Amino acid sequence: MRKIQHYVCGVIPPHILTKVAEQTDHEAGEDARSTLEQMRELTDERARTFFEGAAPAALAAAPQKRRRNIYDARHTQRLPGKLVMSEHKPKSADVEVAEAYDGSGSTFDFYAKAFSRQSIDGRGMRLDSTVHYGRRFDNAMWNGHQMVYGDGDGLLFNRFTAALDVIGHELTHGVTQFTAALDYRGQTGALNEHISDAFGIMVKQFKLGQTAKESDWLLGVGLFTSRVNGKAIRSMAAPGTAYDDPTLGRDPQPAHMRHYVETDEDNGGVHINSGIPNHAFYLAAVALGGRTWEVLGRIWYRTLTERLTSDADFSDFTRATVDVAGEMFGNGGRVQQIVAEAWSSVGLRTRVFDAPRIPIKRSPPVSRAAAVRNLPKWRQRPAR
Repeated sequence: MRKIQHYVCGVIPPHILTKVAEQTDHEAGEDARSTLEQMRELTDERARTFFEGAAPAALAAAPQKRRRNIYDARHTQRLPGKLVMSEHKPKSADVEVAEAYDGSGSTFDFYAKAFSRQSIDGRGMRLDSTVHYGRRFDNAMWNGHQMVYGDGDGLLFNRFTAALDVIGHELTHGVTQFTAALDYRGQTGALNEHISDAFGIMVKQFKLGQTAKESDWLLGVGLFTSRVNGKAIRSMAAPGTAYDDPTLGRDPQPAHMRHYVETDEDNGGVHINSGIPNHAFYLAAVALGGRTWEVLGRIWYRTLTERLTSDADFSDFTRATVDVAGEMFGNGGRVQQIVAEAWSSVGLRTRVFDAPRIPIKRSPPVSRAAAVRNLPKWRQRPAR
């Protein structure tokens, strides 16, 4: 029987939750099934938010000024919940509230200082987050309007505010929404996930002051409890090795195009095949050395914000990053060669000197209304 597809940008892939949910004899199975159902409901809530016109959070703000609101859903499924912390409220003693607040601030600072970007929409958008969503909700996600965090079930998953790279990953889905507006299926969806992983890991490296060689290149360290045989949700250095657990299954990510996974699950394997560009990014970053965001991050950022169309695939992204590397750091130079070689190492080849130039998208920043229109049709369906 064909399984239901889940079209949401949660950090825990549906193939993990489905694997747990199918194990009815495991006490975490009910929590996983509940999480999958709540993710579907969040998709409908996202549509209602857009179509009914919630109060906008994307008003212009002073340059590089952080604006954060943290809400408490109090274990309900109502968003956003009760406002419990903001720039003008004292710091909360609630660890999830404090982590959501600090994590969104660190992500804002990263984009502002590394790329002079004012919040995720480029216009100073207020970063809203809701913690304590639902009961034993096993995920964290960007719903197109705000961040939503579950507390985890305490059996397999810890609280989802604990990993800064996860916060950076999910908020980067917002950056993608307001720039390239990448679709969320097949290679395009895997590219969408890769971009969030790449910038999510850079948020963590930036906060810790790490070079590429000092980073662990692991996404979601600390999200698994001690019961799980796994070190993280994904590994960019070694895709396919992040976890191998009887309940969760084995990390299915490939590191090379020869192992690309053809599947109808996970929206065409968006969380699975992202391992391929993830590994190329890791290889290039380590070969370049230094701070990832200073060279490779700038190439990826310009490619995301200026070069991509909403249906870009791996080959499009490969050619664009090599082209941008040449423009920024010299055609035929060391940086361009390293980027091209990293892509070649994962089975995506491009000729450095003859890579076709992809026209720059010189459109203005995407407005909130346009960002909604650019969303895939399944995200625009009003709730029934």
